[in-house]
Amino acid sequence: MGRPQVINAISIDPKHRLKTGIIEFDRALGGGLIRGSIILLGGEPGIGKSTLILQVAGGISDQGLKSLYLSGEESPQQIKLRAKRLSINSENLFVVTGNCIEDLFEEMEELKPDLLVVDSIQTIYTNALPSTPGSVGQLREVSARFLRFAKETNTPVFLVGHVTKDGAIAGPKLLEHLVDTVLYFEGDSSHVFRIIRAVKNRYGSTNEIGVFEMKEAGLKEVGNPSRLFLEERPEGAVGSVVIPCLEGTRPVLVEIQALVGTSPFGMPRRTAIGVDHNRISLLVAVLGKRIGIEMGDQDIFVNVAGGLKVDEPAADLGIVSAMISSFLDKPVSPNLVIFGEVGLAGEVRGVNQPELRIKEAEKLGFTRCLLSKSNMESCKSAATMKLVGIDSVRGLIDELF
Repeated sequence: MGRPQVINAISIDPKHRLKTGIIEFDRALGGGLIRGSIILLGGEPGIGKSTLILQVAGGISDQGLKSLYLSGEESPQQIKLRAKRLSINSENLFVVTGNCIEDLFEEMEELKPDLLVVDSIQTIYTNALPSTPGSVGQLREVSARFLRFAKETNTPVFLVGHVTKDGAIAGPKLLEHLVDTVLYFEGDSSHVFRIIRAVKNRYGSTNEIGVFEMKEAGLKEVGNPSRLFLEERPEGAVGSVVIPCLEGTRPVLVEIQALVGTSPFGMPRRTAIGVDHNRISLLVAVLGKRIGIEMGDQDIFVNVAGGLKVDEPAADLGIVSAMISSFLDKPVSPNLVIFGEVGLAGEVRGVNQPELRIKEAEKLGFTRCLLSKSNMESCKSAATMKLVGIDSVRGLIDELF
């Protein structure tokens, strides 16, 4: 047990963060790996978790630090084949396979690695419990053992975790409470983009993201995701609107697409990809009540192009604009970006960090921005693009077309 210390007397090592050499990954972590931290990485099967974490281990070992890749699922030969494909060839990257934590700790204590990767935590068990690997008791015990190792040796530890069919990390919720950082690796097998998102981070911003593109030789960083998400946007398309959303501290421009048409069935369909479908129903009700655009009998499909998920209220005005554009069959200007929260009274509310959103749009050549009046007043002096402020959805149609 440590002794009580005055907080002002506690020193912080200026080199307490390790850079992995992967800028997008370091961004999601809040600037790099904290020594002694324990990080949980989850994601769908086949999404690229093992590929990413091997690249991270390779980046650390290239700096002359010893990395130990502990695998409970693959043979050394399988890991070597992946490393060869990723062009990872370091004398400081070690691989050990096994499932019994007591045997693995013997190897760890002998090697004394500067980074430990456990792939995956659900395959590791302890002889102290009779239950099978992956059970609640086993997960709790082996995770606690790795936590003590990380804190006592000041070694960063990565735990790769399986996810359930609902997308949550398998095992007790205690697992997420126990670790310092929880990262989710998101993406769709039909898209080349992969997004790593921090949903818990004791050492940085939550909801920070790093964007990658899946290539034959591994995951490649995407330094300007806004340009990537918009590069295939069709010109003059009806139902297409660009919104600047905020992911942690990073503004990202994404395209919202909407398709509204008369339903051939008795029950109109509502399909949302990348946004909350309940939010779509709410906004449809607001449009019908406040400005007389009735879409209750229409099929409505809303999609965030590129596979990104947008869950902030700032997307409301963009979603509404895309649906109106499709419903009226009129395209929105390609040089216009839109953001703002829409309330049940039809009011358009301000959102956080409007300056960052506008600057990102200016970088990509957008010349006009539709936003709430409250946000416009605070951004007038800094923006070079034309700002159009509205306080209600009633004035939206006049400004869109």
